[in-house]
Amino acid sequence: MSLTEKGYRRRLIDDKLEKYLEVFGAILIEGPKWCGKTWTALNHAESVSYVTETSTEKLALINPKNIFTEKRPQLIDEWQIVPSIWDSVRHECDRSHDTGKFILTGSTTLRKDKEKKQVHHSGAGRIARIKMQTMSLYESGDSKGIISIREMLENKDINRNIGETELKTLANLIVRGGWPESLNIKEENYTLIPKSYIEAILNVEINEEEKTRDKNKMNMLLKSLARNESTIVSNKTIIKDIEEYETNEDLITSRTTIVDYLDFLERLHLLENQEAYNLNYRSPERVGKSVKRHFVDPSLSCACLNLNADKLMKDLNTFGFLFEALVERDLRVYMNYLDGKLYHFRDNISGLEIDSILEFEDGEYAAVEIKLGYNEVDNAIKNLQTFYKNMVKKPKFMCAIVGVCQAVYKVPDTNIYVVPITALRP
Repeated sequence: MSLTEKGYRRRLIDDKLEKYLEVFGAILIEGPKWCGKTWTALNHAESVSYVTETSTEKLALINPKNIFTEKRPQLIDEWQIVPSIWDSVRHECDRSHDTGKFILTGSTTLRKDKEKKQVHHSGAGRIARIKMQTMSLYESGDSKGIISIREMLENKDINRNIGETELKTLANLIVRGGWPESLNIKEENYTLIPKSYIEAILNVEINEEEKTRDKNKMNMLLKSLARNESTIVSNKTIIKDIEEYETNEDLITSRTTIVDYLDFLERLHLLENQEAYNLNYRSPERVGKSVKRHFVDPSLSCACLNLNADKLMKDLNTFGFLFEALVERDLRVYMNYLDGKLYHFRDNISGLEIDSILEFEDGEYAAVEIKLGYNEVDNAIKNLQTFYKNMVKKPKFMCAIVGVCQAVYKVPDTNIYVVPITALRP
């Protein structure tokens, strides 16, 4: 019998976790705080140890085996607080080859060299890693899941009217984000959890390491990342962006400083940058290599810029970038479920951009354009067709994912689908 919390909403990662527990001795679930790691782990655990509790931490510091139980799988929550737990778990997995002994969860990676030195083995073959994000619209019940990525891979014809999603609804979904705790709160309170998250970074997380970081500079960096959500910008551009908004006294002018601050945010699992796809193009030397920048959830960008649904409705340009972030958050979740990867594409000479490239485990791939309004679908189709002509190996399918759209359908005589984001599932 698992320790499932009351009201738990099943996640896509549950399927993968069940499969991995049958194969590996231990599973590590990594992801940002508040994304639901502990709840999901409890759904599969028979016992639990919270290392955040002082008594448990003290026992583990003496000897990590002090906190081991006989009821397995055992959840060890926030294991990285006592890094030596890692090797003890590995040794326990080596002691017998039974599977499904432990589930570890962690909201940060190891922070200091002395912490890393306490881990002597990668855990390869014993401890499998699973990445967890905030909830997709399909997981939260905001997507009807009428069409799946798998069905498009199989070239299925699906034409169905689903009714149009209002622009205000999409704005609310962006502002609310995919935090499990946000699903049952009132609409007027949607901004509170993401804002609280940013405040925790600035007032608590930033002070949990021995290295001193400046709260004002971190705040400036977060705002700059939010302004550049879903765009391809370098660290140099981020610094320049900050310079345009802040006084000379407050600038992050050192490249070393900004790299350290970005590394800190990545170790908190707050950034999910999208790498460039450069295979199969007829002129590979023209293909951009820079990442597309993302927060792990678009609601964090809204919190940094103090945006709510009404403000988004009055700024359709920003709305468009954040809608793209919402879609790519969902695609990241879906591709993780499908054991695939998410990229973007840009031709630096022609300027042709494709918002998302979905690469599947077998090497096949798909191209996706993301548009907020249905009036932009024709341009999306034109871009996809241009991309198709320039690829040596052709995409298995192409897709325009849209915000405001009444139907799911396949464009006649093409492999291009038009899909509202509120109709998609993996």
